[in-house]
Amino acid sequence: MSGFASTNDMADKQVSFDELGDGLYAYTAEGDPNSGIIVGPDGVVVVDAQATPKMAAEVQARIATVTDTPVRQVVLSHYHAVRVLGATGYPAHSVICSDICRAMIAERGQQDMDSEIGRFPRLFRGKESIPGLTWPTHTFHGRMTLWLGEREAQIIHIGRAHTAGDTVVWLPKEKVLFAGDTVEFGATPYCGDAHFTDWPDTIHKLRQLGAEKMVPGRGRALMNAAEVKEALDGTQAFTSTLFALVRAGVARGDDLRSIYQEAVDRMRPEFGHWVIFDHCMPFNVSRAFDEAQGIDIPRIWTAERDIEMWRTLEK
Repeated sequence: MSGFASTNDMADKQVSFDELGDGLYAYTAEGDPNSGIIVGPDGVVVVDAQATPKMAAEVQARIATVTDTPVRQVVLSHYHAVRVLGATGYPAHSVICSDICRAMIAERGQQDMDSEIGRFPRLFRGKESIPGLTWPTHTFHGRMTLWLGEREAQIIHIGRAHTAGDTVVWLPKEKVLFAGDTVEFGATPYCGDAHFTDWPDTIHKLRQLGAEKMVPGRGRALMNAAEVKEALDGTQAFTSTLFALVRAGVARGDDLRSIYQEAVDRMRPEFGHWVIFDHCMPFNVSRAFDEAQGIDIPRIWTAERDIEMWRTLEK
């Protein structure tokens, strides 16, 4: 085995810090995990913390170019290590996530941390600064609202998609959506913990919000309704196409390796240019294979399972 497709991906990405509206910003980096920023009168809210405190410091350096207001709250869109382990790098008073997200941290957070760092070392720059798992100070069920002066920020557990605990932050007046990994743009959705059957309904709920600007989980900031639609359509097309291919293979009685090879071959012409395609596809097909066989709760990824899967599919 030559190693995961991502282990040799060590090139730095160009960071962008784009203004979406008054006090609203997107921190993006050419397909690496994004963060969203909401500047309130008394404090800043960061949506998704980055992977390490060192990387969180890079987000705060950008924030400091537009405000001297400190970060008071961090919202986690889901439990994945690459999104949450940087939380201690902010002077935040509170770390907020859905009750389902917290339960997933408790159930599988340590295994996910160990496997993610092994899979994609570049995304964990300064990993020695991680003190351990990120635990929320506040959880909510369904939805909650932050009031930042007169600005309303709705934090919504939107439904199962990328994970069971997927949360978005929606500003209804400004029509700006921080979507987490429920939506990607020009980047391959990671589906190792996905719920493929539910994902289309979750995207439907996102469409109903009527966002005119969006920060996807990966990819550049989307600055108009047409770009938002393109991202929603693309994410839905990728996940639905993948699951249909895998489900058909399972129905035929094909094994995982042959289904994987067919899915990669069939999907590469349309989606292969999206970043991290080769990294994600083994995990994606493995999870789709399980779900097509009726396994509703994704099996926990461990560092050992990662290697076993990669050897099976990439040998």
